[in-house]
Amino acid sequence: MTPQTPQPLTFDSLDTSSRDAVAELFTRTFTASEGEREGILVGNLASELAGLIDDQEVMAIGARQGDALVGCVIFSHLQFEHASRIFMLSPLAVRTAFQRQGIGSQLIRHGLEELQRRSVAVVVTYGDPAFYGKAGFQPIAPGTIQPPFPLSQPQGWLGCSLMGEPLPALPGRPTCVRPFRNPAYW
Repeated sequence: MTPQTPQPLTFDSLDTSSRDAVAELFTRTFTASEGEREGILVGNLASELAGLIDDQEVMAIGARQGDALVGCVIFSHLQFEHASRIFMLSPLAVRTAFQRQGIGSQLIRHGLEELQRRSVAVVVTYGDPAFYGKAGFQPIAPGTIQPPFPLSQPQGWLGCSLMGEPLPALPGRPTCVRPFRNPAYW
């Protein structure tokens, strides 16, 4: 018997019908890397966000191998009082067996390209500066773009301009989509 060649990865937009698969992906991935408590927390967040996918306020890109969801990135709208459309990248997960193959970077790239087509000017994230820095995210200077809630690790607040301009200074804290209104995520 000859071994089968793995199916190629495909990247596509997800909708609310993917909610269970998204929740399972994030729960398992974060449990494996951060422990059960974090896995449940992030899995619940991803499930709530996936239930809101409407391609306006919440957008998700999935990486699939055949029918299996092996990675996902979710973007959600941040509403500032006097600003154009700003989105937040969070969360992102790649199934443990598929990590370190560039899938996370490809998910980010696909998502940023789609947001750029939609004339989104800025994307922010709260995560590892070393990882997200490879995708063009840079630390946000204090007072430039505030997060929705105070951060436990301010060095992880990062931004990326999609229009080739410096990040704008935006007054006030933004309003985030409902699932992110839990201070435990910040």
